[in-house]
Amino acid sequence: MRAYERLIKYTAFPAASDSSSPSCPSSPEQLEFARALVEEMLSLGIEDAHVDENGYVYGTIEANIENWNGPVIGFIAHMDVVRDVPYENIKARLVENYDGGEIVLNPEGNIVLSPTEFPVLKDYVGKDLVVTDGTTLLGADNRAGIAEIITMAEILLSDESIKHGTIKIAFTPDEEIGRGADKFDVEHFGADYAYTVDGAAFGEVEYETFNAATARVVVKGRNIHPGAAKNKMKNASLIAMEFAGLLPSVERPEHTEGYEGFYHLISMVGSVEEAKLVYIIRDHDAAIFTSRKERMQSTARWLNEKYGAGTVTVELEDSYANMHEQIKPHWHLIETAYEAVKEIGGVPHSVPVRGGTDGARLSFMGLPCPNLGTGSHNHHSKLEFACAQSMDDCAAVLVKIAEKYGQKERTV
Repeated sequence: MRAYERLIKYTAFPAASDSSSPSCPSSPEQLEFARALVEEMLSLGIEDAHVDENGYVYGTIEANIENWNGPVIGFIAHMDVVRDVPYENIKARLVENYDGGEIVLNPEGNIVLSPTEFPVLKDYVGKDLVVTDGTTLLGADNRAGIAEIITMAEILLSDESIKHGTIKIAFTPDEEIGRGADKFDVEHFGADYAYTVDGAAFGEVEYETFNAATARVVVKGRNIHPGAAKNKMKNASLIAMEFAGLLPSVERPEHTEGYEGFYHLISMVGSVEEAKLVYIIRDHDAAIFTSRKERMQSTARWLNEKYGAGTVTVELEDSYANMHEQIKPHWHLIETAYEAVKEIGGVPHSVPVRGGTDGARLSFMGLPCPNLGTGSHNHHSKLEFACAQSMDDCAAVLVKIAEKYGQKERTV
């Protein structure tokens, strides 16, 4: 089965993570999907495939090289999709031999996937594209990665002429809500190094992520009848708006790219008595990241001087760090991936990840873990799509990486 066919099959599982749930996995649908993946892995000959009590799927492809003692390499993808875009009743289809024009996803809703809006489509003229009907996401983030890892496994297990060392496979829940690595058992997984397969275009080899934090801002006001409010009322909602206005407007996600960081207001609720803001703070540079967090605190201090002590409080919580410092000592991971992409006929390229992956946290948990592309685009969107041929190439890259690590000597 080709990787894109698996992706379409996996759309039947509405396995969105749920940040409001404290359980792991955060939704029962993820556990259902995990069990289905275990069944598929067992059917391919991955004899130890299993799902643990937290919904993490693990499995091993044993080495087929006599007396092999090289490094164990792993491949990881996440099972959940985002909940804030429609994710149920996905109607995926294949657009064959794409002609470079607009793709009408939904005539009734006049929903169109257009190269004018998404010029990357021009890279796929003559290729086959997996799309939806424009009313839901596709879920290629990260089912494309799962499909490619399973396809790699099928290739390795069915062709003994491809020599490789021990390969570890894992699928995680709850990545989209930042909890994908929370209960990942690195020791049980048993890999020396790994790759997450959770990127975009074929050929991507990513080893830089944001440093990330969440800021929770609470503003305490004083309510009083508006008819007698002069010099007495303190409107928490207005002070919250003032707080937002004191942060640089050009440093918001909609105005940044590349290595540029940002302050992103993701939630705002308020009344006269109390208001709450939630921000995510991101930057690739550790020093600038620290200064961004200090900017939040200094803004609160300035407003407290203006409106009184305790008016504004800021609680900061770090989420993940830039994995570059953990990947750098193991640069063979990047070199090997580059070689594999070239051998499959692609052009390897690295871009800073404007987000995070399970691999970012896993790298700091002792499992160096860069990220690879999946041949898909427009993630978290109703206009998400994947290229069938690029997915084939991504799966082939995983096979090549497995071969290459089968030839390496163990040095860890």
